Amino acid sequence: MKVLGSAVLAIEAVIVLLAIPVAATNGSVANPGLAIGIGLGLAVLLLLAVGTLRRPWGVGLGWVLQVAILATGLLVPLMFIVGAIFVILWFFAIRSGRRVDALRAERAADSGEGAG
Repeated sequence: MKVLGSAVLAIEAVIVLLAIPVAATNGSVANPGLAIGIGLGLAVLLLLAVGTLRRPWGVGLGWVLQVAILATGLLVPLMFIVGAIFVILWFFAIRSGRRVDALRAERAADSGEGAG
């Protein structure tokens, strides 16, 4: 889960950084400084969230950030689409990652029993 979730959050941070100039210059935001501040803040939070995935609350933080990215669609409507794509990616990363983690734990338990 950590690897897939980390990849989604890191790629999402890059996409948010790339969206900042679009948001600041396309005229849909009245204050370009606001768009830059929100974008940089979200990108930093996404990168910091990568390190929290080892903690029990890390996945919850990831979900909160997914909602925040979706909310940026209120400023730049295209971000609704980008946010929805990343919500889907985040869901499958967490779901598939948990399955992989369970299979690894099962394999480790099986190999531990055979060695003893």
